[in-house]
Amino acid sequence: MAGVGAYHFSLLLTAALLALLLLLGLSLQLGWRRDLARWPHHALFFAVCAGVLLSAGLGWRAGARGWALLPALALLLTMPRTRPGRAGHWRLALVCALAFTVGLWAAW
Repeated sequence: MAGVGAYHFSLLLTAALLALLLLLGLSLQLGWRRDLARWPHHALFFAVCAGVLLSAGLGWRAGARGWALLPALALLLTMPRTRPGRAGHWRLALVCALAFTVGLWAAW
């Protein structure tokens, strides 16, 4: 299993970015940081999507079950179809986090 170190690192880094994204999204949802936090939220979203894709690719290359992360990526890519500030947006965000957690557990 060559490349497992980089694979596990990318999984953990993506999980940390996802946690930051959820916390920043929560602060936006609750109205704590409306003025300054929109562009970092979008940048984190892009970084999480790229991290999930990179982790899936590294997992496939290392012989692990990287495909288990693809449902989380598919759900993440549907996020822009929801309206920020609405219940559907934060509910889908929680489902994305759950799908990533299950995928991380299966792909580890």
